[in-house]
Amino acid sequence: MTDEPLQASNESTPTLARPGILVMDVDSTLIDQEVIDELGVAAGVGGQIAAVTARAMAGELEFCEALRERVKLLAGLPVSVFDEVYHRITFTNGALDLIDALHQHGWTVGVVSGGFHEVVDRLVQDAHIDHALANRLEVVDGRLTGRVLGEIVCKTTKLHALQAWARHDGIAVDQTVTVGDGANDIPMIKAAGLGVAFCAKPKVQLAADIAINKRDLRQVLGLLSCD
Repeated sequence: MTDEPLQASNESTPTLARPGILVMDVDSTLIDQEVIDELGVAAGVGGQIAAVTARAMAGELEFCEALRERVKLLAGLPVSVFDEVYHRITFTNGALDLIDALHQHGWTVGVVSGGFHEVVDRLVQDAHIDHALANRLEVVDGRLTGRVLGEIVCKTTKLHALQAWARHDGIAVDQTVTVGDGANDIPMIKAAGLGVAFCAKPKVQLAADIAINKRDLRQVLGLLSCD
């Protein structure tokens, strides 16, 4: 694939000249890793979990059920595993530059993740992100139970988060941008003023207005108008 962004299909482009909001996925988008895969490595089931992750992101498995299946395999891990995983995580090239540039233009930034608040909250603090939504794992006596607390963040939840945050920030739809790589990002990608597939699975690239196939989030800035 080419490293250059593919041509956008929508006629109007969000502009940096007015406030807007960018909402992105976390795993393999904001960061280079898949957190649940890293947790799987710590649990000694890395290969098994990674295989399910790949199928879920390609749209071959229903996301919520796939997540529950993977989280069950983490039962018994101590909560200290989150510290270990957090220190192995790296922000995607250009992620912090993108966020800083958007803030300088009066934009807000949100992240929606099928991953976990126990790691996402630290990333949000590090990157000065404005909104965040992720799953939370149940812990009893300092160890993971293998269960997710509350409603699982899925494709519909991600879409609703985009819509709610845009309303909260007073942002019109044509000033919304979404960035993601997996099948559960498709609804929010299709709903945004500009939906970007970032190093994404084929189904996501087909659904998006534009595709970036180089791991550099600064390329998103080049898609936005300055007028």
